[in-house]
Amino acid sequence: MKYRSLPLLVVAALAAGLWNEFGAQLTTADVSPPSAASSDAALEAAFRDRRSDLQIQGEGRVIAVLPDDNKGSRHQRFLLELDSGLTLLIAHNIDLAPRIPDLARGDTVGFYGEYEWNDKGGVIHWTHHDPRGKHPDGWLQHSGARFD
Repeated sequence: MKYRSLPLLVVAALAAGLWNEFGAQLTTADVSPPSAASSDAALEAAFRDRRSDLQIQGEGRVIAVLPDDNKGSRHQRFLLELDSGLTLLIAHNIDLAPRIPDLARGDTVGFYGEYEWNDKGGVIHWTHHDPRGKHPDGWLQHSGARFD
């Protein structure tokens, strides 16, 4: 009778060993945001390959400050040019995050958000926290301040 629980103990020990070996990796892969690419090359490849839904980090120079989009959720909008020459529209939700004050042409802005392809270069959005906690939190950085 005392050996009847032996198979159960063996299975439990194997499961614990496998969990220690692979469990954290599997859990992390299932719940963590996609890894952030942080180079112009990654954005150029996404543009070339017409990829969207890519969580990405980068930096660019403001080439135009556009009027806010006030339809639905309000967004501060501006165009960034990367060192590679690729142009991105930044659509920053100012209902969920503070706007960048005094943003001007020539300013440098860092970003972490979701890239969506379009034929003009692409859009970066989700540059704010997700109040529902289901999307990776994004941010903008300008003059040493972070806006998220």
